Amino acid sequence: MPHTSFLGPPLLLPPPSSAANSRGHPTAVKMSLNQNPITTVTNLLWGPSLPPNLLISTARSAWSAAWHLMMSQLAPSDPAGSYTRPTSQFRRRTATVAPPLHLHLYVGLPCPWAHRTLIARALKGLEGSIAVTIASPGDDGSWQFKDSAIPDRDMVVPTRDKANGCKTLKQVYNLRSGGYNGRSTVPMLWDVDRKEVVCNESYDIIELFNSGLNERSDNPGLDLNPPPSLKKKIDEWNQIIYPNINNGVYRCGFAQSQEAYDTAVNELFNTLDMVDEHLGSCRYLCGDTLTLADVCLFTTLIRFDLVYNVLFKCTKKKLIEYQNLHGYMRDIYQIPKVAATCNLEAIMDGYYKTLFPLNPGSIRPVIPSDCEHEMLSKPHNRDSLSSLEKDVEMLVS
Repeated sequence: MPHTSFLGPPLLLPPPSSAANSRGHPTAVKMSLNQNPITTVTNLLWGPSLPPNLLISTARSAWSAAWHLMMSQLAPSDPAGSYTRPTSQFRRRTATVAPPLHLHLYVGLPCPWAHRTLIARALKGLEGSIAVTIASPGDDGSWQFKDSAIPDRDMVVPTRDKANGCKTLKQVYNLRSGGYNGRSTVPMLWDVDRKEVVCNESYDIIELFNSGLNERSDNPGLDLNPPPSLKKKIDEWNQIIYPNINNGVYRCGFAQSQEAYDTAVNELFNTLDMVDEHLGSCRYLCGDTLTLADVCLFTTLIRFDLVYNVLFKCTKKKLIEYQNLHGYMRDIYQIPKVAATCNLEAIMDGYYKTLFPLNPGSIRPVIPSDCEHEMLSKPHNRDSLSSLEKDVEMLVS
């Protein structure tokens, strides 16, 4: 069929001096089929030079206003422009209440907070007890489900909604008694029988998976939050890691002022430097034992060179430049079942193709070589730091 430009018929412009112009007959200026229509219009109006300064200034002001408006919706900030993460609406604060019999986990592969729950679920051997539905980010930023031809047992790809048959996560939240008008976030743990949200706070969920469901677990002997000897250390590390690293990368990427960004990026890399030095003398954050604090740190580290270094402007160093941190990340990645929770392509797509204010062109870079599976699977030699004869691999295999 004939090609039709989205600009419609050929533009009719009178040439500056011609016989046709003197008689009042316009001349058709036709665009080549291979020519960018925006380029054509620009050249017709201004020639090869840049648009007038007034146009550039106007466009810059308009884009800045639009950017701040979009960022205010995407990432709420305080008056200084610092990102302020909204609190989770559904918390599970007590371990004394028995968990529901039929639980269903909703996650999204790009999300580091949801990734925590996938890892804890896998390490504890809860795959047979807690089914999972994997959402993917839609064009509007909401979590949606896909009718995929890929078998449901392949849990590292987006899936249909296996629990409720909904099209979006917001629809699932609205199934609860009284509905729901808040943010529909992942991870979310769902009570299948009561059609109620059990919890949407990631740390509460991984604590429940670790110690609250041992009777349903294939690996009840693994304790990622061992009381009381390491509990204080785990809490101390979480208080360092969450604000400065887990949320720190978002404070960099979502900063809406230079001052907010400068503060966030300095705190991020000061903390990474400190953790890297600490890991030079011990295998995991709390010594020889893998804990929930390590799980929480890992899900940010695996995304660092993949996404945060570029998209979130965390550019002072790449993670691969940290000898101890990068080896530590590979150590955890190589624990049985952990790599299966890491869909690197989906992680990159979820950030680069969804966060329009940060990447308006939606162009996704190539995966860095240090983030490819082959590199992540190289020997880490960190087992030499462990004073225990048995490795964590033995605990989770």
